[in-house]
Amino acid sequence: MDGSKLKVLDGGLGSELEHGYPIFDDPLWSASLLQSNPEAIKTAHMHYLEAGAEVIITASYQSSVEGFCEHLKVSEAEAIDLIKRSVTLAHEARDEYLKKSSTKQTDILIAGSVGPYGACQHDLSEYHGNYVDTVPADVLKEWHRPRISAILSAGVDLLAVETFPAFAEAKIILDLLKEYPQAKAWFTFTCKDEKHTRYGDKFSEVVATLSPHPQVFGVGINCSAPCHVTPLLESVQTNRTEKPFIVYPNSEVTKREWQVHGVSNQPPASYVEKWVGLGARWIGGCCYTTPEDIKQIKEKMDSI
Repeated sequence: MDGSKLKVLDGGLGSELEHGYPIFDDPLWSASLLQSNPEAIKTAHMHYLEAGAEVIITASYQSSVEGFCEHLKVSEAEAIDLIKRSVTLAHEARDEYLKKSSTKQTDILIAGSVGPYGACQHDLSEYHGNYVDTVPADVLKEWHRPRISAILSAGVDLLAVETFPAFAEAKIILDLLKEYPQAKAWFTFTCKDEKHTRYGDKFSEVVATLSPHPQVFGVGINCSAPCHVTPLLESVQTNRTEKPFIVYPNSEVTKREWQVHGVSNQPPASYVEKWVGLGARWIGGCCYTTPEDIKQIKEKMDSI
């Protein structure tokens, strides 16, 4: 993987699936479809590939052994298989796309989504991260371990440690990665303003701490207001390394009234040139970005 080259990520997978499936209030969100309708997930991956995505992120963001056992009434072994299925579906989508594609593109990557503990609690706590003050670090580590192991064993190119509100939880994942020395991961944080993660960590300090680690492929921002991305990137210019900044914010439009994503009249693609100038190399979208948004981002990045 070459972090110096521009690469297009996919868009909002769960929000894309919300259009056709009643997952909005499901405690497992899009991960529920791993059991009930896996074909829908593969189709959504295909839509992003057809739009120009060069990296697709697995539907494992809100998956966990604990959550699947509780809400789907499956065994731990069956829960692990469902997490692995998220990777299998991404592989199948990539294989089918490449088989029919006339572009002969062969460097499409699969990133295994590792969402924060808060996302799987279905209580919006991924948007403040305060649970890191009350849930012991060893409990969080044991909770994350089986899902990371399952994703890696199913065969991904790297991990997408994404939408993390707090640096404290990211450090736990960093420590877990030592158990898988060949694994690489990007770390992206959801941020509440132009300088801080949702929990309140200073973003520039997070980048400075994570970037030197040999298993960290890149660091960046996702599931955040697009209007905050430019100043966040500007805040880390003194910490720029050869590693890429990863950027995939939300659309300026959202159905989720409880989330504050920012207000903008500009499409996501309109920011791309500025972000690239500030060191972003892998760019896509998160909540409510669509295949059309990714197509426009791809066109903009191809023109740079």
